Amino acid sequence: MEFPDETFQEIVEGKTKLLVPKKSITDKVPPMKPAFFNPKAKLNRDFSIIAYSSFLNKFQGPKIFLEGLSGLGARGLRVGNELDVEKIVINDLNHSALKMAEHSANLNNVKNIKFSEKEVCRFLSDYSKKGERGSIVDIDPFGSPAAFFDCGIRATMHGGVLSTAATDLQVLNGLFQSACKRKYGGIPVRTKYGNEIAIRLILGSLRTVAARLGVTIIPIFVESEMHYYRTYVKVLNRPDQKENLGYILHCKNCGNRKITLEQEQKCELCESKISIAGPLWIDKVFDKKFVQDMIIENSRLETDKNCEKILCKCLSESEMAGTYYTIDEVASMMKSSPPKLEKVISSLIENKFLASVTVFNPTGFRTNANIKEIIKIFKTIQ
Repeated sequence: MEFPDETFQEIVEGKTKLLVPKKSITDKVPPMKPAFFNPKAKLNRDFSIIAYSSFLNKFQGPKIFLEGLSGLGARGLRVGNELDVEKIVINDLNHSALKMAEHSANLNNVKNIKFSEKEVCRFLSDYSKKGERGSIVDIDPFGSPAAFFDCGIRATMHGGVLSTAATDLQVLNGLFQSACKRKYGGIPVRTKYGNEIAIRLILGSLRTVAARLGVTIIPIFVESEMHYYRTYVKVLNRPDQKENLGYILHCKNCGNRKITLEQEQKCELCESKISIAGPLWIDKVFDKKFVQDMIIENSRLETDKNCEKILCKCLSESEMAGTYYTIDEVASMMKSSPPKLEKVISSLIENKFLASVTVFNPTGFRTNANIKEIIKIFKTIQ
């Protein structure tokens, strides 16, 4: 396949050379043909490289990377070129995209790579037998990943990592509740912290599928950006005995919220009718040790300068319970101007509450204080 200079160009991302359509770089919205490539997703791919490198450093089994929806192969090629893996298999139904991936593999002298042109679940089914599963399985679809949870889990070996991305943000954020219930088995509520509810809905759906298959998922890292959510979970070949599915109860009257195993009908603070999100994942979404490993590993890799700052936020909230508040949200309830985030967190800690920043929102904070206690503290800051 010929790649004319006027249509294609070589770029470098991380340490990897990639052949991409020129319009992917120049157009505001990257075109779907001849192959889709989003240069703005570099940060997302950087985090994948950091997470996969951190995982592979500690993993004792065969290091096999499977990518179900590769596009022109940017993520898979970076794994092959920048990380220590034994085998890479990237799959996509777009023949042109795969040919571009082959060209990029040659540019980087990546030899341990195979290319597959199949529907994603057929591809993953080929690698779902013992001895052939991936230690890392990556699925990055347009829209919802829910249709691929079953085959993705089956293709992930014991102790391996399954990473999936979601771009159906309107569904997950409560604009189409019935569609969310159909796809993910849970209902969202439209709130200021809707991105956290969305990620917990994705993890809750993954957990439900995993339970049916008799395996456990353990979230180790999650991302929330403007156009996508991404979850990284460890898959263990044993039944999950923990109570980690439940609900987020949100009061639209006073703003209080809590995570709980059981539904309640009234707000415990103002007795107004409660809005209920779920069922969804109610346990931790970050593994503290894994995030620490990512921070260490990031210093050895060529990634965006913002990665370390973002990872440090993840670390600070890794042991905190959900959900978060924003200073704008609380100030709006009080009809006052928002105080500085740092002052809010220090005041909460001075008053014997737990508090941290959150990576989910630049003005967000996590705390075990309820909304009445938060407002009381805000009044002392004004």
